[in-house]
Amino acid sequence: MSFNPMNWQQLCLVDESSVTVWHIERNNDEHHLKQNPVELPDAQGSVSHHTDLFFPISYDEDPYYGPLLPVSAIAGLAGDEAETFMPRNYIKPLLHPTAHCWSATSEVYVGCKEGYVLAIDAETCSVSVLQQEPLPDHLRKISDVVSYVHKEVQRKKGDKPMDLQKPVLFAMAFCNEGLYTAGSEGILFFYQIKGLQYEMKIYADILQPISSLIFSPDYTVLLLVTDQGTLYTYTPAHSGEAVKLLDTCRSCFLAADFLPGYKYCVSVTISGEVQVWLLKDGTGLSKLNLNVQATAMACCPSSNSVAVGTKRGQIYFLDVTEAEAPRVVHRIFVSEFPVLSLHYDQSGQFLIARAMQGHIFILDARPSKLFEVLGYVELAGEVLDLSILSDFNSDLVEVVVLLNVAGVQWARLGTFCLSSALATDNEKYVNAHGMFNASAIKMKQYDLEYSLSSAVRLKDNTVYGYCTCAPFICKYRLSEENISEDSSVFLSEKRIPGNQLGSGFLCLSPSSRWLASAAKDGVLLIYDTFTMDILAQEHCHSHQGGGIRSVVFSLDGKFILVNGKNDGALVCLKWKKLKETEFKEAAAYWKSLLATLNKSTSNENAFLKSIAEWQFDPESKLESLPEEKVKEAPLKSSNVELTEEDGNITTLYSSGTIDMTWIGQKIKKVMKEETQRFGNQKKELEMEVEKLRETIQKMILENEQVPDTEKLEPQEFSLDIEEQEKAQAEAEQKVIMMRKEIEMENLANCYVQDVIKHECWDAMYVKGRTVKGFHMAHEVKNYPLKKRSKEELETLEKVLRLKKVETADVKEEGEKAEVMADDSASCCLIGSLSSQYGGDTSILYSQWDLHTREQKVNQIVLLKDIIYNLKTAFNKEFDKVARQKEQDIARVKERNLRIHEILAQLELQVEVWEPALTDDEMPERALTVQDSEIKAEKYLTQEERQKAEMLARLEIERQLAATDNERLRALDDMMGGVLEVKKEDILKMDIPPPAFISKPEHGWTDEEKKKFRDYEKKVKELNEEKENYRMSLEDELEKLEASIQETTQNFDETVRKLSEKKVKLEMVIYQEELKIVNLVYALMLDEELGTRETGLHNFLMKKEKEKVKTARTIQMTKSKIEAYIDIYENAVVQEKNVESSFAREFADVPANLLEELLQLYRQRPKTPVKETVLDTANPYRKCLGSAEDNKDALTLLMKAMDELDSPEHMPNGLDLSIWENFCLARRNKMESEEMVKWKSQTLAEMQAFLRRRVDDSDIIDSEIEDIFKELTWLQEEKMKLQLNLTIQFLLKQGQVELENTEIPEYSDAVLINKSVIEELNRNIMAQGEKKIASMVEYKDFSKGIFQLEWEHRKMSMQIEDLQQKARDIVSLIISKDRQLLLNVPNYDSNVAHHISVMEQTLGIMDELHKKNVKNRQKKVKQLEKCISLKEQENYELSLELKEMLVSTSERRHIFEAADTQHISEKAARQRYREILKQKHLRGLIKEEKEEFEILQAQVGRLRSRLFPIL
Repeated sequence: MSFNPMNWQQLCLVDESSVTVWHIERNNDEHHLKQNPVELPDAQGSVSHHTDLFFPISYDEDPYYGPLLPVSAIAGLAGDEAETFMPRNYIKPLLHPTAHCWSATSEVYVGCKEGYVLAIDAETCSVSVLQQEPLPDHLRKISDVVSYVHKEVQRKKGDKPMDLQKPVLFAMAFCNEGLYTAGSEGILFFYQIKGLQYEMKIYADILQPISSLIFSPDYTVLLLVTDQGTLYTYTPAHSGEAVKLLDTCRSCFLAADFLPGYKYCVSVTISGEVQVWLLKDGTGLSKLNLNVQATAMACCPSSNSVAVGTKRGQIYFLDVTEAEAPRVVHRIFVSEFPVLSLHYDQSGQFLIARAMQGHIFILDARPSKLFEVLGYVELAGEVLDLSILSDFNSDLVEVVVLLNVAGVQWARLGTFCLSSALATDNEKYVNAHGMFNASAIKMKQYDLEYSLSSAVRLKDNTVYGYCTCAPFICKYRLSEENISEDSSVFLSEKRIPGNQLGSGFLCLSPSSRWLASAAKDGVLLIYDTFTMDILAQEHCHSHQGGGIRSVVFSLDGKFILVNGKNDGALVCLKWKKLKETEFKEAAAYWKSLLATLNKSTSNENAFLKSIAEWQFDPESKLESLPEEKVKEAPLKSSNVELTEEDGNITTLYSSGTIDMTWIGQKIKKVMKEETQRFGNQKKELEMEVEKLRETIQKMILENEQVPDTEKLEPQEFSLDIEEQEKAQAEAEQKVIMMRKEIEMENLANCYVQDVIKHECWDAMYVKGRTVKGFHMAHEVKNYPLKKRSKEELETLEKVLRLKKVETADVKEEGEKAEVMADDSASCCLIGSLSSQYGGDTSILYSQWDLHTREQKVNQIVLLKDIIYNLKTAFNKEFDKVARQKEQDIARVKERNLRIHEILAQLELQVEVWEPALTDDEMPERALTVQDSEIKAEKYLTQEERQKAEMLARLEIERQLAATDNERLRALDDMMGGVLEVKKEDILKMDIPPPAFISKPEHGWTDEEKKKFRDYEKKVKELNEEKENYRMSLEDELEKLEASIQETTQNFDETVRKLSEKKVKLEMVIYQEELKIVNLVYALMLDEELGTRETGLHNFLMKKEKEKVKTARTIQMTKSKIEAYIDIYENAVVQEKNVESSFAREFADVPANLLEELLQLYRQRPKTPVKETVLDTANPYRKCLGSAEDNKDALTLLMKAMDELDSPEHMPNGLDLSIWENFCLARRNKMESEEMVKWKSQTLAEMQAFLRRRVDDSDIIDSEIEDIFKELTWLQEEKMKLQLNLTIQFLLKQGQVELENTEIPEYSDAVLINKSVIEELNRNIMAQGEKKIASMVEYKDFSKGIFQLEWEHRKMSMQIEDLQQKARDIVSLIISKDRQLLLNVPNYDSNVAHHISVMEQTLGIMDELHKKNVKNRQKKVKQLEKCISLKEQENYELSLELKEMLVSTSERRHIFEAADTQHISEKAARQRYREILKQKHLRGLIKEEKEEFEILQAQVGRLRSRLFPIL
């Protein structure tokens, strides 16, 4: 938002999608804001005029379809949405404004996201798109080269290339020369605007996105503000480079710490920017950017060195002996994992670095030792927190570590000690890989009761921990008294509520006297470690910024540095009030610590200065790797690389690697020693590997020569089993993923299939089918129908009931006349032929009576019912034809079977036509998949395969058994497999020739000649029989084919007739649907008119409210103007009185002096100018003044009068007191003149405001008048719509057609009076009625004769039926039930009584059954318990059985060894007798069981006789 510098009464508001210009109108002491939205161009930069869709210019009216209303009425909108509604096809993407500024001509320049620059006139709000002037060829080529170079630079940086021809502008500043713009490209552009064209130039490039441009008050310097907070200055007059004015931090603070001496503190940001601050006033002294992501930072107490840990696992050491110029002196690559935290002990001897995966590295903190890594400790679990406790008496440093062990609910605290001996004689305490021995560092572990996020330890074995589950600080004492009895977990001695929100941490002061607690709420609490009383509480950071990240105490205890997490703030706290005892304790501890530190601080700082600055090696490959790949680099260190040039096995930890972790160097050293130790074994392995490689190469060559189908993949020859397993695992994972994707895709397809089937098949009450002809191309489809819902049926019933009530009021005569009129008018006036095809048109309303909305809706319901009935009737006929086709196909198939038999007998190869139903005729076949459609081989499980093989084997055995039948073989051999010769087998019969036919004919005997003649006679007779039978078969074949042809042709004729009927029925349905369409359109048009009327009423109410508001404003303004006119007139009168009182006041002054005083009285000073610097470069210096500017002008005028009031301008001879009175009178005169001038300006503004409000009122009146006119027009249109109905007529073809358009000749025509024709027509109608009456009488008499004959036949049949019933009654056997029916007077009540008795019996039986079920369930439970007991007993018996088997086998061996045959025979005889006895008992049991069953059957028969009801 910005005001117009040239006119304060104009205000521009710009957001992401719109531009609005507000005009400020002043009415004395009131200010009114008037909104003027600006219509922005579309995304292509084209300006289109806005069309008012709510009030179109004119309404197009069609004589048939009616008026075309606005889109809001068509959409059904009537409220406030109707005024702003715009269809989707009208909506175009508009430009998105990003920045704006005012010009000296009160124009607004707007920059857009799409690269366009707009010029907006603030008065008219018209928009123009500025176009860039075409450049000359040589300049265009240069511009293209510059754009290309800039894009390449952006691409190499990884940024998105930007178009310099259409930059996205986020900042704009106007001056006399032109327009300065800037955006995300970081380039300062200059636009020299001429009319609607501009010339763009590039003035500066700062390589950072620019967010704001501001000119200095004298418009000589331009300030550039980047989105990162950096400030640049640019001087347009010099056209030089932008000069950096202020550079701020690019990211949030990560950590901060104090330097020795406590004059400075050091901070580091997440982006790796190290800053040195003056502790006294927070002045930034220096900055050093490491260009690497930092993770931790700490300052050394024994030297001015700073350690910075990075995400890559490196530690940078900085020399800060000169606070204004910090420098990097050393770097150590300790691990491939990020360094999480850095900690110095209070003596500055050790640096403890915490890394991931439980690694803790111990470094020598002294620069003289070049920050040597002493070793590392590996802990089981994730390290959550680390704190250090120094004991100067015993020269030990205790490290306290809080661990998070997986699967453990409580916290685990680990401690280990570091002594100075670790630095002097390091090799004794570490192994070959650099890990400290557990005995050397005295590793201990404690389990604490609660889960903690931070913990610190005091010298008296007291531990304070911050709980993770609740904001509590738990106090533990590491003594055996506090260990729980159940486990070795230390119980909390005390829980102190922290009163903080979110997770937090603890920090212990160096003297162990104070305990700081910080959390996400940003509040810092400091406790007394002895009493746990809160000493201080400070809200350092906001909880919205993540709270507090880190807290650090100075060694002297006077200062505390608190770092915010995401707010970018660093707070330094100093004690205001402190107990004297606590201050003395802290000072004493600091003195003792200072005495220890002074011994080495100067020497270490001197050595630190002497270290050369560390230089980054540009050839280092590891530094050039991205951070993601740096993590992968150490993982590759264990892989073995085989080279073909030298055939040696080398590791990635070779001398070629420039940078290596400290652990990697240790591993390399160990591997080198092992290589030297096992040199011979290595050579042997190398030779074996060489042989193996040659073998693999031969196999690869052989693989290349085999066919492609037999080739192996290249990875198959890899000997790296891990890589193979990895590849296989990846392949299996891909297979699993692919299978899941296919399953999900199949599931989605199944779901879509179910949805389509449910909506298009299952939901259809009548499925869509087709009937096709056999030989013709005709096909007929039925009407797929859904079953009408309950609501539709209820609506139809309601409409029919209403129509019945309406027709009941019609008189009988009128009803008859209407029926006769309907018969005479046929179907012309009904508008359809549905009555001829089964539709009941008598229930419809007349087309002439459909005036109301309810009638039209009811008519639509009735028409839909007629269409549904027509379709249903046709579907019934269609089903008959479909069933007929199925029957005809069955008949044809039966005849085809006989045709196949005939063709087989005649041995003819003729194709027989086989009719079948298509998929369109049986659509349900598309929902089932046949086995023949599946081309792939069916997958069988092992069990299914075995079962199929067994079935095939059984089938083969059955066939073999069937063929191996002696009777069938004998019958086949003797009589051809039949007992008698059938007529069908005549064609296959042959008479065998006599055996002597092979002899010469002259050698035959008489007997043989006679046999030969008989043979020829039989052959001739057989051939005649064959020919006769063949002719009969051919005749039968022709008859069958003719029968099939006749059947199919008759069906085709039926299909043709059905198709013609379908066409006519379609015509009838379309006629009814056309009626529905016309009625729906009429209802829709009526609804649109009503919606438009409601919308206009709503808009009219708003305009009337606006009219009332405007009238009230006009009335108030008039009253204010009248009151202000009186004030103005009083001021004018007062000004005249002041001037007239001048002569009276100075009447006693001499005439010559009075004349001179009058001249001085009318003299005025020159026009005053503001006491500001003359802004020659300010484009807005000629701006419109406000009321405050007028007051300033009066003040300046009064100051200018001081010169005229000086005594040196006083006339000679005038008294000084008179001169002072004169000056006072002149000032009063000038003030009254200025007052009159201001009031006249104010009065003019008020009158102009009144005129504008009156104009607004007139505009509102005209709009209201237009609304009333349109409302009147809408009422007329609604009335016209109700009266002018759309009637549908049926006209015969040719009735209104003319063969030619010429006018016929009437020269031989005779003019006859109309009455003659009418009289003749009446006579004809009377004679016709008489004839019709006689025909009706004859018809009724014939009908009576037929009715009497039918009644006679009916009565004779009834006589026969009654006689038959009498015979049946005579022969009827009267049972007990029938006797009851005849004798019992109240048979129904008797039956009901029996039924009630049976129901009671059934109820009792049901209860007994339930009781029996419960008892059976109880027995089942008992049996289950018994089963479980038996299973247990069986298990025990199985164990005993095993033992008994062992003993039995032992006894068997003993038995075999001893002679016990006699005993065994005796036992066998005894066993045999027992078996016979058991067999006899089984026989007795079987006989008794059969007798029991017989008795039970007899009992059942007796029960059925005695109790037949049961």
